Amino acid sequence: MRIDQRRGAAGFDEQPRTRWMDQAAFTLRRPDLRLGVRSHRVDRAGDPTGDRISAAHTVRTSTAEYTLLLNAPEHVGRRAVGDALRDAVAELRAVDLTYGPSRPDSLVSRLRRGEISPESYPPLADLVNRCAAMRAATDGWFDAWAVPGGFDPGGLLNGWAVERAAARLRAAGITDYAVLSGADLTVRGRAAHGGPWRVAVHHPTDGGRAPLVLEMTAGAIGTSGVTGRHGHVVDPHTGESAEHLVAATVVGPDLAVADAYATALYAAGPTGLAWFRNGSGYQALFAHRRR
Repeated sequence: MRIDQRRGAAGFDEQPRTRWMDQAAFTLRRPDLRLGVRSHRVDRAGDPTGDRISAAHTVRTSTAEYTLLLNAPEHVGRRAVGDALRDAVAELRAVDLTYGPSRPDSLVSRLRRGEISPESYPPLADLVNRCAAMRAATDGWFDAWAVPGGFDPGGLLNGWAVERAAARLRAAGITDYAVLSGADLTVRGRAAHGGPWRVAVHHPTDGGRAPLVLEMTAGAIGTSGVTGRHGHVVDPHTGESAEHLVAATVVGPDLAVADAYATALYAAGPTGLAWFRNGSGYQALFAHRRR
C-alpha cells in the first residue's frame, strides 16, 4: 500500500510559500537541492545573480551532518556573512553538546535523572513544551516520555537544532538560506540564482520514480525512516519497534514540528494521515507502508 502526494482542501500546496512544480518544468530547470533515500545533495544551478554573496559549509556533530547555504546582498559584507555562518554552526554544536540524550552530562540526561527541572533553562523548557505539544497533536503517537530511560526528544531534536541555527542566521540579517541534515531541510528566501529554492524530494523507497519537485521560499521538510536503522522509532503504545511504514516525509513551516509529525506518522502508519486534515499547515508527502 502506498499513500503518496496527499493533497486537497487542507493541502500544503495551497500555501503561497511552497509551490508544486510539474515534471516538464523540472526537466528544464535543475533543482537546487535534492532529498534522497539516505542523504541530501546540493546541485550547482548557476552562479549568484547580481551583487550577491554566497557561502556553503558542512559541519558534522556527534549525531548528524549539516549543510548550510547562505545568500546575502553584497552590502552585507563577506565578514558579516562569515560571522553569521560561524554563529549558526556554533548553535548546531551547542545543541548537540547541551541537549543530546546520549551524553550523560547533557541537560536532557540531567532532566531524566531528576537533577533539574525544565524551567531551569528556557531553551530546555521550550524543547519539553514542544514535545508535549506534539504528543497532543499526534494523539500520543509522538511521545518523548514513552521510550526506554525516560524523556528523549530525539524525534524532533535535530529539527529543533536546525531551526535554532536558522534563527541565528535571521538575527544576523541573513534572510536567504537553506539548512539541510540528511533527508531534512529548512529554507527561507531565495536561492543563489535569484528564484525560489527548487527542491527535488525523491521517493524514500523507489529510486526509479520521478521526484516530487517543490519551489519554496519558506518551509521545511522532515523525514523519518530512511536511516536504515531498524527499530529506531518505538510505538509509544506498545513499547515495541514501529513496523507500519518504511519511511514518512512531512512538509510544513517548522522543521522541528515536521520532524515530530514524520516520526509519529512512521509509528502510527496510515491512521496518522488524519492529523493533516485540520488545516495545521503540515502535509504528508510520503507514507510508504511495509510490504
